[in-house]
Amino acid sequence: MPGQAGASVADAPLPHYTAEEKRHRIFAIVGASSGNLVEWFDFYVYAFSAIYFAGAFFPKSNPTVQLLNTAGVFAAGFLMRPIGGWLFGRIADRKGRKTSMVISVTMMCAGSLVIACMPTYAQIGAWAPFLLLLARLFQGLSVGGEYGTTATYMSEIALRGQRGFFSSFQYVTLIGGQLLAVLVIVILEQLLTEAELKAWGWRIPFVIGAVTAVVAMYLRRALSETHGEQGASNKEAGTIANLFKHHTPAFLTVLGYTAGGSLIFYTFTTYMQKFLVNTAHLPIKTTSYVMTCALFVYMCMQPLFGMLSDRIGRRTNMLLFGALGTLFTVPILTALASVSSPYMAFVLIILALAIVSFYTSISGIVKAEMFPPEVRALGVGLAYAVGNAIFGGSAEYVALALKTAGHETTFYWYVTVMMVVAFLVSLRLPRQASYLHHDH
Repeated sequence: MPGQAGASVADAPLPHYTAEEKRHRIFAIVGASSGNLVEWFDFYVYAFSAIYFAGAFFPKSNPTVQLLNTAGVFAAGFLMRPIGGWLFGRIADRKGRKTSMVISVTMMCAGSLVIACMPTYAQIGAWAPFLLLLARLFQGLSVGGEYGTTATYMSEIALRGQRGFFSSFQYVTLIGGQLLAVLVIVILEQLLTEAELKAWGWRIPFVIGAVTAVVAMYLRRALSETHGEQGASNKEAGTIANLFKHHTPAFLTVLGYTAGGSLIFYTFTTYMQKFLVNTAHLPIKTTSYVMTCALFVYMCMQPLFGMLSDRIGRRTNMLLFGALGTLFTVPILTALASVSSPYMAFVLIILALAIVSFYTSISGIVKAEMFPPEVRALGVGLAYAVGNAIFGGSAEYVALALKTAGHETTFYWYVTVMMVVAFLVSLRLPRQASYLHHDH
């Protein structure tokens, strides 16, 4: 069974941490997760402010530029994430987690700063969308590498016995970045007219993103390293060859439940807004309020489900995720399709997100526990990026394509089948955490 080599030490007494050690480790969690929040804020702010800057970069009169726009979104969203997962995983396993995280947040800062200062199509012609595409590719690369390295670092630095709780803050900050991006846009909409937002106001969120990224970069530079000299000096550390030569079963296990986890996560977060408008026919503004409140509650759930995993075990959490997802996905989506009350929609979405929380709260640590230190960041980052790109990133397109073809309910069953896969793959998880118990 993958990752079970050290299971016998999992029952060893928990170490006693001094007050200074506890403070040090908690500061490290804050530093790592603050960078994660900034990364995701910068990434989502593009999506939420695109409605205001699209005209500045993509004039409809030029079909070539429109094609470039489409290609850019595709490349940034799908191509760059797996490359980022591989690149930053390799850096983290060879040069250290801290180095990888500092480079990642610096790249995101640079991308945001470039977008904030970029000339428009009217000023420099087709160079404007091309430069926007490059900046977006840069950001896609950065965010592709952020997940694996942060998950690895937070799992290694967290206090033993509370790893589920502390690791849950990776998704707290991921969702928090999305909520902050929405909040900044909402505040700007209150302060500026639509004409001002389209003329120059859309640049403000990118300036905020760049400034906060600089703060996160300095916080990360002060972090201690968790990757020892032995791992860094290992010539096979962070290599694809080493990963697949010795850890293919672990990689496939992680890929299996990441596929289901990413699919259901995107179904009930980013796609749900469109589902409530197009299928349930709720007003757009009402839907925005419902989803903002739901995301806030979902964010607050993560530490609770992380604490639960510290008590019942990561494997039990994952089995509950797969089983409940299998049983309730079709009933919840069927009920949401005909919902007329925003309050009922909110309750149903929270029920779904509670099931998803069994996975998201511990997704980083449960993946990190499958790999030894020398390929941990690479194994986590690459498996996540591939599973996310194929199943998570395509969730909306598959759902809308099936709806257009008149087979919307087929999507419900597609998600359910992937939940069955997640359940079956979770059966392969070791009953006790293994590799991480050797780290400190």
